Amino acid sequence: MTHQEMLQKVEWKDLKKLSIREMLIENNLTIPWFIASILLAYSGHYLLALPFSGFFFLTGLRQVHNGFHNSLGTNKFLTWFTLFSNSLLMMVSIHAVKFNHIRHHKYCLSEEDYEGKSANMTCYGAILYGPIHMFLIHKVTLQLGNRKYKKNVLLELACISIILFLVVYYQVHFLIYHYSVMLIGEFLMAFFAVWSVHHDTDENPELARTQRGGWKNKITFSMFYHLEHHLFPAVPTIKLPELANRIDKVLPELEKKNTF
Repeated sequence: MTHQEMLQKVEWKDLKKLSIREMLIENNLTIPWFIASILLAYSGHYLLALPFSGFFFLTGLRQVHNGFHNSLGTNKFLTWFTLFSNSLLMMVSIHAVKFNHIRHHKYCLSEEDYEGKSANMTCYGAILYGPIHMFLIHKVTLQLGNRKYKKNVLLELACISIILFLVVYYQVHFLIYHYSVMLIGEFLMAFFAVWSVHHDTDENPELARTQRGGWKNKITFSMFYHLEHHLFPAVPTIKLPELANRIDKVLPELEKKNTF
């Protein structure tokens, strides 16, 4: 069955619309995790802060990912501000990530898909490739992106550089901790965000891996409903569990490879 046939069989367009409650959740999901991690780090409790930092990184990915697909329910400026502000907090140009992610959907696992390069590597290879992955997505955006993308990337990188200089120069230890954890997270993106959901899917790149099971999706904030996302990228993350149920009912024969 082709992607177009799946689009016609599954009712999904009603899932694009967010209620006010859902919009508030998607746009504020990162706040409690960030505040808790920063307060604990400020008090010197770095080990206690670590899981909160991890969940901040994960919810930040969910938030900007929805922003990539205009699924936050906000206007263009607020969506841009979400991407910009998360760039400063997560220590990467989110607009560079966006440029490559949109290409990833268009050229999934082909030579033109720079985001997806680690999908065909081994597990350990994808982990070691992480720093190169982060460098490459910035390089590709500055080479292939339009003027608007380049402007946003350079603005975000400049602001990140200024913040990091001030943090290190004044030895703000709790922020040094925060940005160190974010850097580790970014270096693991080629493994978690690409390899884990796309390895061994070369024959049908659109059919990415997915995750079933309540507790697994709860602790990962529904970020591993990746098959569903690739088939219907306009659907916000908060609606992916319902989308998964609809796909299972209409297309029970569809092969679903687990993420973990």
